[in-house]
Amino acid sequence: MDYIYLIVSGFVIGLIVAVPIGPVNLICIRRTLAFGPVNGFVSGLGAATGDGVFAIVTGFGLTAVAQLIEGFSIPLELAGGALLLIFGLRTFFTNPHLKDADSLAGKNGRSSLAAAMASTFALTITNPATLLGFAALFAGFGGLAGARDPSFVSAAFVVIGVCAGSTAWWLMLTTFVGLFHARIDDYVMHIINMISGFLIAAFGVAVLTHLIIKLLLRA
Repeated sequence: MDYIYLIVSGFVIGLIVAVPIGPVNLICIRRTLAFGPVNGFVSGLGAATGDGVFAIVTGFGLTAVAQLIEGFSIPLELAGGALLLIFGLRTFFTNPHLKDADSLAGKNGRSSLAAAMASTFALTITNPATLLGFAALFAGFGGLAGARDPSFVSAAFVVIGVCAGSTAWWLMLTTFVGLFHARIDDYVMHIINMISGFLIAAFGVAVLTHLIIKLLLRA
């Protein structure tokens, strides 16, 4: 029963981390509409993999890794903000043709899916705040990672739950959005691109602005 509790708790944590609408959600929605649910879901898996890495660091108490990530928080935050800004601007100025996009996805499916997963993994892993969020969530759920009886086995069950919860969200999101894929034409996709691109770029500007303010306060 304890292991079931740990998996369920991890599942809830995975959902809590994945559900808030942020840049990765917007990217997955946009890719689902442009390339289909498979591409959107694989993009989500990149984020789920990043969440799994942070869950491992938190759940197994990898203090050295956590300190390393914290020590490189500024370059990671800079890289994450720059990636968001680039993704946002690229999406905003893209003039999509869905038939061409579907054809391209079919011809280069393997490489496109690998790139889709890698890009969202990079966005997730370059956000040190996610590690702090996991630490807070793990602390908030009593008994997590074997707080009652610490062990690597109990921590592993929590990590499995986190990955399952995050993956479940991306599957539900891309499946739901995919249902509307047939109703979307080039014009609607262009509007969606402009809105999502603007919002993603705004996230990037916010991250970079926060970094600049933090550096100025340190000076």
